[in-house]
Amino acid sequence: MGIDITKMRNIGISAHIDSGKTTLSERILFYSNKIHAIHEVRGKDGVGATMDHMELERERGITIQSAATQVEWKDHTINLIDTPGHVDFTIEVERSLRVLDGAILVLCAVGGVQSQSITVDRQLKRYHVPRIAFINKCDRTGANPFKVRLQLREKLGLNAVLIQIPIGLEDKLEGMVDLITMKAVYFDGTQGETIRYAEIPPHLKADAEKYREELIDAVSLYSDELAERYLAGEALSEDLIRTAIRAGTLAESFVPVMVGSAYKNKGIQLLLDGVNHYLPNPMEVKNYALDLDHNEERRELSADAKSPTVALGFKLEDGQYGQLTYVRIYQGALKKGDELTNTRARKKFKVGRLVRMHSDSMEDINEGVPGDIVALFGIDCASGDTFCGGGLNYAMSSMYVPEPVISLAITPRDKKSADQMAKALNRFTKEDPTFRTYVDSESNQTIIQGMGELHLEVYIERMRREYKSEVDTGMPQVAYRETITSRAEFNYTHKKQTGGAGQYGRVAGFMEPVADKDYEFVDNIKGGVIPNDFIPSCDKGFREAAKRGSLIGFPIVHIRCVINDGQYHPVDSSDIAFQMAAIGAFREAYNKAKPCILEPIMKVTVEGPTEFQGNIFASINQRRGIIAASTEDGIFSRVEAEVPLSEMFGYSTVLRSLTQGKAEFTMEFEKYGKVPAGISEALIKGYEEKRRKDAGRS
Repeated sequence: MGIDITKMRNIGISAHIDSGKTTLSERILFYSNKIHAIHEVRGKDGVGATMDHMELERERGITIQSAATQVEWKDHTINLIDTPGHVDFTIEVERSLRVLDGAILVLCAVGGVQSQSITVDRQLKRYHVPRIAFINKCDRTGANPFKVRLQLREKLGLNAVLIQIPIGLEDKLEGMVDLITMKAVYFDGTQGETIRYAEIPPHLKADAEKYREELIDAVSLYSDELAERYLAGEALSEDLIRTAIRAGTLAESFVPVMVGSAYKNKGIQLLLDGVNHYLPNPMEVKNYALDLDHNEERRELSADAKSPTVALGFKLEDGQYGQLTYVRIYQGALKKGDELTNTRARKKFKVGRLVRMHSDSMEDINEGVPGDIVALFGIDCASGDTFCGGGLNYAMSSMYVPEPVISLAITPRDKKSADQMAKALNRFTKEDPTFRTYVDSESNQTIIQGMGELHLEVYIERMRREYKSEVDTGMPQVAYRETITSRAEFNYTHKKQTGGAGQYGRVAGFMEPVADKDYEFVDNIKGGVIPNDFIPSCDKGFREAAKRGSLIGFPIVHIRCVINDGQYHPVDSSDIAFQMAAIGAFREAYNKAKPCILEPIMKVTVEGPTEFQGNIFASINQRRGIIAASTEDGIFSRVEAEVPLSEMFGYSTVLRSLTQGKAEFTMEFEKYGKVPAGISEALIKGYEEKRRKDAGRS
């Protein structure tokens, strides 16, 4: 069976936490006949939403992993990916956006553009993903889609224009006026499955005319024909308006805004029509790969089934049948029995079982076409690998992976748990590039690192449930960094004489702070006082020394090491001798360069009722926070602040008790900032005590 690529859409639903993404995808599955009953996210029926298929997701009512499914809507095939809203699972959003062609940006009609909407919007812009905005929850008290439309313009800088206006709001929401057809649309039947078109209610006629005028005015930029007819006062056909909206949306310079309520089953079918009308098909999106045989030159890929295959493995999942790799096909087709190459690992493999996923159930298929999202079984690969056929050696540009900011020591309770823990960690680190693990050489403890408390909590809980591994956790540890504040010279000679050849190397120069790089090495050696062969050894030695600072043992950043003099011995000099000389030189200069400690500063946004604003301010000030902005919106207020991560542990409990459970907060990494003197002294003292204890043990 041939799928018509022009009728295919790869879309994601992305939004702030609790804007109703999963509720919306549940409705989309229902109206496109994928499921026969609607389940709620925190369902009373004990089933939970289809797309939240992990037990943990159903309990907490949040989405942790992005789920993929395929639906049919009016002879179009839509690959739908539901992404998490929590900032701790940022990588899930990143990896989904990498393979999407279009997105639905869901906003809450009450909350409007929230902190996470801004992050998601930044990600959409980074990957050039055209979007439709959907203002959900128009049935909630305090809903105001017109205000949200303004926020889209002011806060996100989007050219957002309403293509529908609601008929009634809050508990009086009845339907909406479609400004393209100039008809009122109502959703009848117990689950809004019957669409009824009618005349616009008289009290809304003037508003509808006003917003339609605004819409035509905005889209006339994208169609000369429409502009001419509009100026000549001629009637405009629906197709003409839709074509103009599509052109603006694909150019990323126009965002159609739709309204509705997923929970009350209003507006979802029109949103699906909007996906078909305004979001791109795989042929309309330019995708590039890097040619590894020709210096990583950019090559444009064609959505042609006869070209050699290029596909990206964007997500791994360990299911009950082994490892499942989600693949987006960019060029060529993917058939059972094909031989492909993993260009990162330089390994060939045969395509065995090919499946199409529907959340966590699957159907076997024989081939995937360009633009399709399918899954492969039992391939050994990592997240972000590129698979090529026909002798190509391409890599799709990799995803942006943020650095982890928090770490935690974990200790298994018994031998069985230890074995299971190793299995779990091996799988989780493969699946999630922002989750890392290592064994601390000094304390011999297993350390896990991630994007936030919730991120690590979820993984520990998954170890317990999926692997029956009971672990004890230590205190959360912040990923501090060390740096220098002034320039310092070094001149260090490494000499070692044992029977036979000795070791000799002298390295001189200076180290200085540099603002925009973590580490830079500059070679200013003249006249061959250190031979060229040994220059990389000096670089290697400096890098090694920068891994662990002398204040609290954390990596050293923002340094430039410059060598301008040195000495070698024709017999005793070697690679290792110059590495050791560089390490010695680094340590000598580091202690003179006024080192200091840096800590991760988080961008924290607290949202809650205005009556608790004073409590929220106080709680941030107590945590060494700096308040950047606060906005009041009637009964609701939002406070944005910069707070050190070390002060944010347990904040959710404190915030709940201060605001009777009515406020919520989100945080994401902002930058590294200098630690105040008092805290710095306490950290150094703690580090020295720990070292003494460890030395006593050994």
